[in-house]
Amino acid sequence: MKHRIVVLGAGYAGAITAGRLAKRLHRDDIEITLVNADPAFVERIRLHQLAAGQDLPVRPLRKIFAGTGVGVRIAWVDSVDVDRKTVDLIGANGAETLAYDTLVYALGSAVADYGVPGVAEHTHNVASKQAALRLRERLNELVPGDTVLVVGGGLTSIETATEIAEARPDLKVAMAARAGVGEWLDQKAQTHLRAAFERFGITVHDRADVVRVTENGVVTRSGAEIAARATVWTAGFAVHPIAAASTLTVSEAGRIVVDATLRSVSHPDVYAVGDAAHAAGVGGRTLRMGCATATPMAWLAGDVIAARLTGRKVPDAPIGYNSQCISLGRHDAVVQKVTDEDQPTSKVDTGRKGARVKELICKATLWSVIHPTLMAPGRRRRVAATAPAPVPTA
Repeated sequence: MKHRIVVLGAGYAGAITAGRLAKRLHRDDIEITLVNADPAFVERIRLHQLAAGQDLPVRPLRKIFAGTGVGVRIAWVDSVDVDRKTVDLIGANGAETLAYDTLVYALGSAVADYGVPGVAEHTHNVASKQAALRLRERLNELVPGDTVLVVGGGLTSIETATEIAEARPDLKVAMAARAGVGEWLDQKAQTHLRAAFERFGITVHDRADVVRVTENGVVTRSGAEIAARATVWTAGFAVHPIAAASTLTVSEAGRIVVDATLRSVSHPDVYAVGDAAHAAGVGGRTLRMGCATATPMAWLAGDVIAARLTGRKVPDAPIGYNSQCISLGRHDAVVQKVTDEDQPTSKVDTGRKGARVKELICKATLWSVIHPTLMAPGRRRRVAATAPAPVPTA
């Protein structure tokens, strides 16, 4: 029997891991199944563009993985039983159960409301393709002079606010952040950011901790009200509850706790990559959610699993950071160079140069997804006789 590898989620982390495994392992020995709810790859780092009215190419997963040996299963993941080593799915033909020998959990994240009343009822977000398209519809309903409020002060918040402001100069765009918008950046980057906000006419409400969302805007902890015809919630992300509902060891946030090889500390047949993984990077600091960590996690997980199955040395070098890239519309960006521990340095690219760098990174990341077996140099290797044997299922 072939060794069965099941990858849950075909975002950046899951898709790249599946492709790397297909390149590393001989297909006579393994069976790789990639499970995803959407039949197409979702370029999540461009969803703010989709919301602002730009169309993105449709990239079917079955086309991406054709000829690679990776089987694509379009279905929702309902639950995971890591003790029985099975996954319950809901697909076009109803419920089914998929057995595995090695599981790669890459279900990513969704928007986090932090228990703030009104978020679910009165806000939009860009955490998924469907959500971005709903925001796009709402923006198309607005008339000149209407206000769009983006709640949050991080990368997603900044990119969403500036993209909307550039695409719809007839609208008033505002931001409300609990701390300061972009305050973690180097001073040069912060100065450029504020200049971009001024150029776009974006009103920034720093130190505005939103405690309630209404149909007509938000209320802050100080009691101030910020009116808006549309509110976009970009205050953070939370992982799906599936892992926490299993017997996997998870963090307080529900992320799967893994070792230096991205292997679950409680279940050695399970690996976690991307937003779903609670992993330590350079310096022992927990890696943040985002594409910047999803791709190197996928490379590491693919190489680790292949090494263990083929009896080779297992890599365990910690993942570090290089830069933080923030688009400011289509022709401007901030590329903040950071240390391996994700601390900002004085090296910053801005303006059109920054935009070119940011676009190059986005394209390179997509390329690594749509060419799944070209990012792992070397030849396929046979699974070792000492590798865990598949468990027959009824």
